[in-house]
Amino acid sequence: YTLQQFIRALWPMLVIWVFKFDEVNKLYLALGTVAIIVLVGVVSYLKYLNFTFFLDEENIVLISNLNSGEILRFETSSGDYKNVFAAGLGGPTRMKMGADGYLYVLQWSGDGKVKRFDLNGDFIDDFTSVAVPKSIGLDWDQAGNLYISSYDGFIRKFSPTGEDMGFFINTNINGSTNIWFDAEGNLFVLDYNGAAVKKFDAEGNFKETFISSVPQCEGVDFLPNGNILLGVGGTSSVRMYSPDGTLISTVVPSGTLGLLRPNAVVLRNEITTSTSPASALFEERNIVNPSTGTYFHVTAPDQFVSNANLEVSNVSGTTVLRINLADSTYFDASALPDGVYVITLPMNKETIARQKIIVQH
Repeated sequence: YTLQQFIRALWPMLVIWVFKFDEVNKLYLALGTVAIIVLVGVVSYLKYLNFTFFLDEENIVLISNLNSGEILRFETSSGDYKNVFAAGLGGPTRMKMGADGYLYVLQWSGDGKVKRFDLNGDFIDDFTSVAVPKSIGLDWDQAGNLYISSYDGFIRKFSPTGEDMGFFINTNINGSTNIWFDAEGNLFVLDYNGAAVKKFDAEGNFKETFISSVPQCEGVDFLPNGNILLGVGGTSSVRMYSPDGTLISTVVPSGTLGLLRPNAVVLRNEITTSTSPASALFEERNIVNPSTGTYFHVTAPDQFVSNANLEVSNVSGTTVLRINLADSTYFDASALPDGVYVITLPMNKETIARQKIIVQH
Protein backbone atom coordinates (compact mmCIF):
# COMPACT_ATOMS: atom_id res chain seq x y z
CA TYR A 1 0.00 0.00 0.00
CA THR A 2 2.79 2.44 0.89
CA LEU A 3 4.61 1.60 -2.33
CA GLN A 4 1.45 2.25 -4.33
CA GLN A 5 1.07 5.65 -2.68
CA PHE A 6 4.62 6.61 -3.60
CA ILE A 7 4.19 5.49 -7.20
CA ARG A 8 1.08 7.65 -7.53
CA ALA A 9 2.94 10.62 -6.06
CA LEU A 10 6.01 10.18 -8.23
CA TRP A 11 4.41 9.16 -11.53
CA PRO A 12 5.18 12.54 -13.25
CA MET A 13 8.88 11.92 -12.61
CA LEU A 14 8.55 8.42 -14.07
CA VAL A 15 6.94 9.83 -17.22
CA ILE A 16 9.80 12.32 -17.65
CA TRP A 17 12.30 9.50 -17.08
CA VAL A 18 10.71 7.37 -19.81
CA PHE A 19 10.71 10.13 -22.46
CA LYS A 20 13.89 11.97 -21.49
CA PHE A 21 16.11 9.06 -20.53
CA ASP A 22 18.90 9.96 -22.98
CA GLU A 23 19.05 13.55 -21.69
CA VAL A 24 19.29 12.68 -18.00
CA ASN A 25 22.62 12.47 -16.18
CA LYS A 26 22.85 8.73 -15.61
CA LEU A 27 24.74 9.06 -12.29
CA TYR A 28 22.16 11.44 -10.83
CA LEU A 29 19.38 9.19 -12.10
CA ALA A 30 20.89 6.14 -10.38
CA LEU A 31 21.46 7.99 -7.11
CA GLY A 32 17.94 9.40 -7.20
CA THR A 33 16.44 5.96 -7.80
CA VAL A 34 18.35 4.48 -4.86
CA ALA A 35 17.29 7.38 -2.61
CA ILE A 36 13.62 6.86 -3.50
CA ILE A 37 13.82 3.12 -2.77
CA VAL A 38 15.46 3.78 0.61
CA LEU A 39 12.86 6.42 1.43
CA VAL A 40 10.02 4.03 0.62
CA GLY A 41 11.58 1.41 2.90
CA VAL A 42 12.01 3.80 5.81
CA VAL A 43 8.47 5.17 5.52
CA SER A 44 7.06 1.64 5.25
CA TYR A 45 8.92 0.72 8.45
CA LEU A 46 7.78 3.79 10.37
CA LYS A 47 4.19 3.31 9.22
CA TYR A 48 3.86 0.24 11.47
CA LEU A 49 6.09 1.34 14.36
CA ASN A 50 4.04 0.88 17.54
CA PHE A 51 5.03 -0.65 20.87
CA THR A 52 3.10 -2.01 23.83
CA PHE A 53 3.42 -2.13 27.61
CA PHE A 54 0.90 -3.95 29.81
CA LEU A 55 -0.39 -2.72 33.18
CA ASP A 56 -2.20 -5.92 34.06
CA GLU A 57 -3.23 -4.80 37.53
CA GLU A 58 -5.24 -1.99 35.92
CA ASN A 59 -6.39 -4.03 32.88
CA ILE A 60 -4.60 -1.46 30.71
CA VAL A 61 -2.20 -1.75 27.79
CA LEU A 62 -0.14 1.27 26.73
CA ILE A 63 0.60 1.65 23.01
CA SER A 64 3.11 4.16 21.75
CA ASN A 65 2.53 5.82 18.39
CA LEU A 66 5.62 7.15 16.66
CA ASN A 67 3.67 9.18 14.13
CA SER A 68 1.36 11.03 16.56
CA GLY A 69 3.91 11.44 19.38
CA GLU A 70 1.46 9.93 21.87
CA ILE A 71 1.18 6.98 24.22
CA LEU A 72 -2.42 5.78 24.37
CA ARG A 73 -4.31 3.75 26.96
CA PHE A 74 -6.47 0.80 25.88
CA GLU A 75 -8.44 -1.69 27.94
CA THR A 76 -6.58 -4.99 27.83
CA SER A 77 -9.58 -7.31 28.00
CA SER A 78 -11.65 -5.57 25.31
CA GLY A 79 -9.13 -3.55 23.30
CA ASP A 80 -11.29 -0.45 23.72
CA TYR A 81 -9.57 2.95 23.62
CA LYS A 82 -9.55 4.75 26.98
CA ASN A 83 -7.53 7.97 26.80
CA VAL A 84 -4.09 9.53 26.27
CA PHE A 85 -1.38 8.44 28.71
CA ALA A 86 1.23 10.93 27.45
CA ALA A 87 1.55 13.34 24.52
CA GLY A 88 4.02 15.74 22.95
CA LEU A 89 6.77 13.15 22.60
CA GLY A 90 9.21 12.98 19.71
CA GLY A 91 8.12 9.69 18.19
CA PRO A 92 7.86 7.40 21.26
CA THR A 93 9.09 3.87 20.66
CA ARG A 94 10.06 1.28 23.30
CA MET A 95 8.78 1.49 26.89
CA LYS A 96 10.09 -0.45 29.87
CA MET A 97 9.62 -0.41 33.63
CA GLY A 98 12.71 0.53 35.64
CA ALA A 99 13.70 -0.77 39.06
CA ASP A 100 12.52 2.58 40.47
CA GLY A 101 8.94 1.84 39.40
CA TYR A 102 8.92 4.49 36.65
CA LEU A 103 8.18 3.90 32.98
CA TYR A 104 11.19 4.66 30.75
CA VAL A 105 10.19 5.88 27.27
CA LEU A 106 12.48 6.14 24.27
CA GLN A 107 12.08 8.63 21.41
CA TRP A 108 12.80 8.19 17.73
CA SER A 109 13.06 11.96 17.16
CA GLY A 110 12.49 15.15 19.16
CA ASP A 111 15.19 15.81 21.75
CA GLY A 112 16.15 12.11 21.76
CA LYS A 113 16.27 11.89 25.56
CA VAL A 114 14.90 9.10 27.74
CA LYS A 115 11.69 10.28 29.42
CA ARG A 116 10.42 8.94 32.75
CA PHE A 117 6.73 8.76 33.68
CA ASP A 118 4.86 7.39 36.65
CA LEU A 119 2.12 4.85 35.93
CA ASN A 120 -0.56 7.56 36.00
CA GLY A 121 1.07 9.20 32.97
CA ASP A 122 2.60 12.08 34.92
CA PHE A 123 5.96 13.23 33.55
CA ILE A 124 8.82 12.78 36.05
CA ASP A 125 11.94 13.98 34.25
CA ASP A 126 14.44 13.61 31.42
CA PHE A 127 16.49 10.72 32.75
CA THR A 128 19.28 11.39 30.25
CA SER A 129 20.72 14.67 29.00
CA VAL A 130 22.44 13.32 25.87
CA ALA A 131 20.28 12.56 22.84
CA VAL A 132 20.18 9.12 21.25
CA PRO A 133 18.56 9.64 17.84
CA LYS A 134 16.26 6.87 16.60
CA SER A 135 16.45 5.14 19.99
CA ILE A 136 14.48 1.90 19.92
CA GLY A 137 15.84 -0.61 22.46
CA LEU A 138 16.85 -0.53 26.13
CA ASP A 139 18.02 -2.76 28.94
CA TRP A 140 19.99 -2.60 32.19
CA ASP A 141 23.11 -4.54 33.19
CA GLN A 142 23.60 -6.10 36.63
CA ALA A 143 25.14 -2.88 37.96
CA GLY A 144 22.08 -0.85 36.98
CA ASN A 145 23.67 0.91 33.99
CA LEU A 146 21.21 1.71 31.21
CA TYR A 147 21.93 0.86 27.56
CA ILE A 148 20.07 2.48 24.66
CA SER A 149 20.20 1.17 21.10
CA SER A 150 19.89 3.43 18.08
CA TYR A 151 18.63 2.37 14.68
CA ASP A 152 21.61 4.34 13.35
CA GLY A 153 23.77 1.39 14.42
CA PHE A 154 25.16 2.00 17.90
CA ILE A 155 24.53 1.34 21.61
CA ARG A 156 25.05 4.12 24.16
CA LYS A 157 25.65 3.57 27.88
CA PHE A 158 24.33 5.61 30.80
CA SER A 159 25.03 5.32 34.53
CA PRO A 160 22.30 4.34 37.04
CA THR A 161 21.69 8.08 37.55
CA GLY A 162 21.49 8.87 33.83
CA GLU A 163 25.00 10.24 33.28
CA ASP A 164 26.34 9.69 29.77
CA MET A 165 29.13 7.08 29.59
CA GLY A 166 29.64 7.24 25.82
CA PHE A 167 29.37 4.64 23.09
CA PHE A 168 29.29 1.03 24.27
CA ILE A 169 29.10 -0.42 20.74
CA ASN A 170 29.42 1.44 17.44
CA THR A 171 30.71 -1.26 15.10
CA ASN A 172 29.41 -4.58 13.72
CA ILE A 173 25.75 -3.51 13.74
CA ASN A 174 23.66 -1.90 11.02
CA GLY A 175 20.20 -1.06 12.30
CA SER A 176 20.12 -2.09 15.96
CA THR A 177 16.64 -2.45 17.49
CA ASN A 178 15.87 -4.56 20.57
CA ILE A 179 18.59 -5.53 23.08
CA TRP A 180 18.90 -7.72 26.17
CA PHE A 181 21.51 -8.98 28.64
CA ASP A 182 22.00 -12.58 29.72
CA ALA A 183 23.13 -13.80 33.15
CA GLU A 184 26.80 -13.70 32.12
CA GLY A 185 26.61 -10.02 31.18
CA ASN A 186 26.64 -10.59 27.41
CA LEU A 187 24.57 -8.12 25.39
CA PHE A 188 22.43 -9.40 22.50
CA VAL A 189 21.51 -6.96 19.73
CA LEU A 190 18.82 -7.46 17.12
CA ASP A 191 20.27 -6.11 13.88
CA TYR A 192 17.27 -5.16 11.73
CA ASN A 193 19.26 -4.48 8.56
CA GLY A 194 21.90 -7.10 9.26
CA ALA A 195 19.28 -9.89 9.47
CA ALA A 196 20.90 -11.28 12.61
CA VAL A 197 21.01 -11.35 16.39
CA LYS A 198 24.55 -10.48 17.44
CA LYS A 199 26.30 -11.24 20.71
CA PHE A 200 28.73 -8.87 22.46
CA ASP A 201 30.62 -9.40 25.70
CA ALA A 202 30.36 -7.25 28.85
CA GLU A 203 32.98 -4.85 27.44
CA GLY A 204 31.16 -4.34 24.14
CA ASN A 205 33.41 -6.60 22.06
CA PHE A 206 31.76 -8.57 19.26
CA LYS A 207 31.69 -12.31 20.01
CA GLU A 208 29.53 -13.98 17.39
CA THR A 209 26.42 -13.94 15.25
CA PHE A 210 24.03 -15.68 17.63
CA ILE A 211 21.11 -16.11 15.20
CA SER A 212 21.27 -15.53 11.43
CA SER A 213 18.78 -15.28 8.54
CA VAL A 214 16.26 -13.13 10.46
CA PRO A 215 15.64 -10.11 8.20
CA GLN A 216 14.06 -7.10 9.94
CA CYS A 217 14.20 -8.76 13.36
CA GLU A 218 12.90 -6.66 16.23
CA GLY A 219 10.27 -8.02 18.65
CA VAL A 220 11.56 -10.42 21.31
CA ASP A 221 10.38 -12.11 24.51
CA PHE A 222 11.29 -15.19 26.52
CA LEU A 223 9.49 -18.31 27.67
CA PRO A 224 10.02 -19.61 31.25
CA ASN A 225 12.28 -22.40 29.92
CA GLY A 226 14.60 -19.84 28.30
CA ASN A 227 13.36 -20.28 24.74
CA ILE A 228 13.37 -17.08 22.67
CA LEU A 229 10.41 -15.77 20.68
CA LEU A 230 11.66 -13.54 17.87
CA GLY A 231 9.63 -11.32 15.57
CA VAL A 232 10.95 -11.48 12.01
CA GLY A 233 9.55 -8.62 9.95
CA GLY A 234 11.07 -9.81 6.69
CA THR A 235 8.85 -12.90 6.77
CA SER A 236 5.99 -11.41 8.83
CA SER A 237 6.34 -14.24 11.33
CA VAL A 238 7.37 -15.11 14.90
CA ARG A 239 9.94 -17.87 15.42
CA MET A 240 11.00 -19.82 18.49
CA TYR A 241 14.69 -20.44 19.25
CA SER A 242 16.37 -22.43 21.99
CA PRO A 243 18.57 -20.62 24.56
CA ASP A 244 21.63 -21.49 22.43
CA GLY A 245 20.12 -19.87 19.32
CA THR A 246 18.94 -23.02 17.52
CA LEU A 247 15.71 -22.66 15.54
CA ILE A 248 12.90 -24.76 17.04
CA SER A 249 9.81 -23.75 15.07
CA THR A 250 7.76 -20.95 13.56
CA VAL A 251 5.06 -20.31 16.15
CA VAL A 252 3.23 -17.60 14.17
CA PRO A 253 3.35 -18.40 10.43
CA SER A 254 3.90 -15.67 7.87
CA GLY A 255 1.05 -13.19 7.63
CA THR A 256 -1.20 -14.83 10.24
CA LEU A 257 -4.16 -12.52 11.00
CA GLY A 258 -2.62 -9.95 8.69
CA LEU A 259 0.64 -9.74 10.66
CA LEU A 260 3.08 -7.39 8.90
CA ARG A 261 5.92 -6.21 11.16
CA PRO A 262 6.14 -7.91 14.59
CA ASN A 263 8.23 -5.12 16.15
CA ALA A 264 6.98 -6.09 19.60
CA VAL A 265 6.51 -9.61 20.97
CA VAL A 266 4.97 -9.70 24.45
CA LEU A 267 4.02 -12.75 26.51
CA ARG A 268 1.23 -12.37 29.05
CA ASN A 269 1.14 -15.41 31.30
CA GLU A 270 -1.80 -16.61 33.34
CA ILE A 271 -0.97 -18.09 36.73
CA THR A 272 -1.57 -21.84 36.85
CA THR A 273 0.01 -22.77 40.20
CA SER A 274 -2.17 -24.32 42.87
CA THR A 275 -1.59 -21.37 45.20
CA SER A 276 -2.75 -18.76 42.68
CA PRO A 277 -6.12 -17.93 41.09
CA ALA A 278 -6.41 -19.28 37.56
CA SER A 279 -7.41 -15.84 36.26
CA ALA A 280 -4.45 -14.00 37.83
CA LEU A 281 -1.87 -12.31 35.60
CA PHE A 282 1.82 -11.61 35.96
CA GLU A 283 3.10 -8.05 36.22
CA GLU A 284 6.78 -7.19 36.02
CA ARG A 285 7.76 -5.50 39.30
CA ASN A 286 10.85 -4.75 41.33
CA ILE A 287 10.16 -7.17 44.20
CA VAL A 288 13.59 -7.59 45.75
CA ASN A 289 16.90 -5.83 45.96
CA PRO A 290 19.55 -6.51 44.79
CA SER A 291 18.67 -8.45 41.65
CA THR A 292 22.01 -10.27 41.61
CA GLY A 293 23.69 -12.10 44.51
CA THR A 294 22.65 -14.68 47.11
CA TYR A 295 20.85 -12.61 49.77
CA PHE A 296 17.69 -10.75 48.75
CA HIS A 297 15.33 -8.31 50.49
CA VAL A 298 11.72 -7.52 49.62
CA THR A 299 11.93 -3.76 49.15
CA ALA A 300 8.27 -2.76 49.72
CA PRO A 301 6.42 -5.61 51.48
CA ASP A 302 3.33 -3.46 52.06
CA GLN A 303 2.62 -3.59 48.30
CA PHE A 304 1.97 -7.34 48.48
CA VAL A 305 -0.47 -9.69 50.21
CA SER A 306 0.73 -9.80 53.83
CA ASN A 307 0.73 -13.58 54.36
CA ALA A 308 1.52 -14.58 50.78
CA ASN A 309 4.25 -16.98 49.71
CA LEU A 310 7.22 -15.65 47.75
CA GLU A 311 8.20 -18.41 45.33
CA VAL A 312 11.55 -18.82 43.59
CA SER A 313 11.53 -20.92 40.41
CA ASN A 314 14.24 -22.05 38.04
CA VAL A 315 14.03 -21.53 34.27
CA SER A 316 12.21 -24.86 33.89
CA GLY A 317 9.39 -23.54 36.07
CA THR A 318 10.13 -25.72 39.10
CA THR A 319 9.69 -24.02 42.48
CA VAL A 320 12.99 -24.33 44.36
CA LEU A 321 12.34 -22.03 47.32
CA ARG A 322 9.23 -20.74 49.11
CA ILE A 323 9.12 -18.08 51.85
CA ASN A 324 6.03 -16.74 53.62
CA LEU A 325 6.08 -12.97 53.71
CA ALA A 326 4.58 -12.97 57.22
CA ASP A 327 7.65 -14.82 58.50
CA SER A 328 10.40 -12.90 56.71
CA THR A 329 11.02 -10.22 54.10
CA TYR A 330 14.52 -11.61 53.43
CA PHE A 331 15.64 -14.85 51.84
CA ASP A 332 18.96 -16.60 51.41
CA ALA A 333 19.56 -18.27 48.03
CA SER A 334 23.13 -19.39 48.74
CA ALA A 335 22.06 -23.06 48.58
CA LEU A 336 20.95 -22.64 44.96
CA PRO A 337 23.28 -23.07 41.98
CA ASP A 338 24.34 -19.97 40.06
CA GLY A 339 21.89 -19.01 37.35
CA VAL A 340 18.73 -17.14 36.39
CA TYR A 341 15.62 -17.55 38.56
CA VAL A 342 12.14 -16.04 38.59
CA ILE A 343 10.47 -14.90 41.78
CA THR A 344 6.72 -14.36 42.12
CA LEU A 345 4.69 -12.71 44.89
CA PRO A 346 0.91 -12.00 44.87
CA MET A 347 -0.12 -8.34 44.91
CA ASN A 348 -3.84 -9.10 45.11
CA LYS A 349 -6.32 -11.75 43.94
CA GLU A 350 -5.88 -10.85 40.28
CA THR A 351 -2.20 -9.94 39.92
CA ILE A 352 1.08 -11.58 40.83
CA ALA A 353 4.32 -9.64 40.69
CA ARG A 354 7.25 -11.24 38.89
CA GLN A 355 10.96 -10.45 38.72
CA LYS A 356 14.01 -12.10 37.19
CA ILE A 357 16.97 -12.45 39.54
CA ILE A 358 20.45 -13.89 39.16
CA VAL A 359 21.94 -16.08 41.87
CA GLN A 360 25.67 -15.49 41.81
CA HIS A 361 28.06 -16.65 44.52
